[in-house]
Amino acid sequence: MNIINYIVESFKELQTRVTWLSWAEAQKSTLVVAVFTVVFAVIIFLADKFFQFGLDKYFSIFN
Repeated sequence: MNIINYIVESFKELQTRVTWLSWAEAQKSTLVVAVFTVVFAVIIFLADKFFQFGLDKYFSIFN
């Protein structure tokens, strides 16, 4: 019975004590995270290509 009380009280706390973001704030935050993720992925991609190019040139010296 303790687990049921825990779950019921957890839901009550989520409804009454937790301060939730407004819908507009949640959308803005999601947009910021999405843009940052894309920018970070592009930076990692470019760094990978840079090192790949450099290593290809370095190893082509020995061929």
